[in-house]
Amino acid sequence: MKVVILGCGRVGATLASRLDQTGHTVIIIDSNSNSFQRLDPSFQGERIQGNGIDEDILRRAGIETTDAFIAVTNGDNRNIMASQIAKQIFNVKKVVCRIYDPIRESTYNKLGIETICPTTIGADLLFKALMSHEDMQR
Repeated sequence: MKVVILGCGRVGATLASRLDQTGHTVIIIDSNSNSFQRLDPSFQGERIQGNGIDEDILRRAGIETTDAFIAVTNGDNRNIMASQIAKQIFNVKKVVCRIYDPIRESTYNKLGIETICPTTIGADLLFKALMSHEDMQR
């Protein structure tokens, strides 16, 4: 599978390294070239420095022939915009977008963009952990 990842923070770098180690073709984009230092030293994929909402940068990453696009920058707006471009302009079949704001996540999910919201996931896990103690239940 060919995957383009926007954002080489902790999540993007970890995901890119895992995909690369399992034999997938990975292209990772980040505006800061220092971010690529987070990648596993054995990473064989392509690194592209640039703005992930720039169509020329996405074309350079091979977006037109990619199987999946994942946006995991720290900015909800950038992730949403890049995901919409990948889905609507380049017709990428699998597009996943990280969105921190639960209200935005719901809105964009309704528009057909697959979203992951760490805020909601984290709150759910913490709630379950807290409620798992018998003395904390009503």
